[in-house]
Amino acid sequence: MTKIKIVAFTGSLRVKSYNMAALRAAAEMLPEGVSMEIVDLSPIPFFNEDVEAGGVPQVIVDFKEKLAEADAILISTPEYNYSIPPVLKNALDWASRGTKLPLSGKPLAIMSASPGIFGGARVQYHLRQVCVKLDLQTLNNPEVFITNANKKFDLDGNLIDDYTKRSIEKLLQTLINKVEYIQ
Repeated sequence: MTKIKIVAFTGSLRVKSYNMAALRAAAEMLPEGVSMEIVDLSPIPFFNEDVEAGGVPQVIVDFKEKLAEADAILISTPEYNYSIPPVLKNALDWASRGTKLPLSGKPLAIMSASPGIFGGARVQYHLRQVCVKLDLQTLNNPEVFITNANKKFDLDGNLIDDYTKRSIEKLLQTLINKVEYIQ
């Protein structure tokens, strides 16, 4: 198998984020020949055309470079007020700027975790709309909604729910298959 690199990030800045825990769990499930780098979005400044005009900040240059080097993207995000958290939308906005568009054509898998009963379903709908504009190849299936996340992770952030583990494994395999298909 060709070495596949996945770049992952979350729309949550919370230290004990269920979505970050889901990304860590996904990283532990990867088959041989696949690596994942989880990128911290917290250093990314809010998008501002005045800042951009004065020179793109190095943190954005580095972020876009990581995206460009990736074979695929994995996003795990909470839902804020039925939609996309600002930190995630902001990072995607920065990635959409300039002449180098590192997300264009990349396979993308989305999952969401929430203590609620919908598991972030509404954020996924909105995120998919944004990803159409970004020209990401978003997987439509399987969908991973981690409902009642407070019961599926232990106090240390370890995934303890077998159904959720199988769902994430299936999502990862579908993402890897997509990458192999287009390579």
